[in-house]
Amino acid sequence: MVRVRFAPSPTGALHIGGARTALFNWLFARSQKGKFILRIEDTDRERSTLEANKTIFHGLEWLGLDWDEGPNVGGPFGPYYQTERLEIYQKYARQLINEGQAYYCFCTKETLEAERQAMLSQGLPPKAGAGHWQVR
Repeated sequence: MVRVRFAPSPTGALHIGGARTALFNWLFARSQKGKFILRIEDTDRERSTLEANKTIFHGLEWLGLDWDEGPNVGGPFGPYYQTERLEIYQKYARQLINEGQAYYCFCTKETLEAERQAMLSQGLPPKAGAGHWQVR
C-alpha cells in the first residue's frame, strides 16, 4: 500500500510550497488507494508553537485535505510529533553505536562552526561534522 507523508514544521503559517506538497501527496495517496500521513516536525523548540500547529491543521482542512494518520487522528505508526519519537530514535542510535556503525561526536560547537565557515568559504554546502565521520 502506498503511504505518503507531509511533515510541516510548526514555526509559522502553512506556506504555498507546503500546501502544494501536501496537495500532491494527498492526491497521489487517494489515486492509489493509499494513506496520507501528517507528521509534525516540531524539533525546532525555540520557534515551534501551538498556534502554528493550529494554523497548519486549519490550512489543510481549508484545502479539503484530510489525513489518515497523524495528530488528532492517531494511527498504527505514531507518535506523529517528532519530539514524541525521541525514544524510538535513541533506541536505534544506541543499536548503531553498539554495532560499531556510528559513534559519539565530542566536537565543540565552536569546532563545528569553524568547519561550517571553512566549507562556506570554499563555496561548498555545509555538512554537520563533515570532517569527523565516515560511512562504513
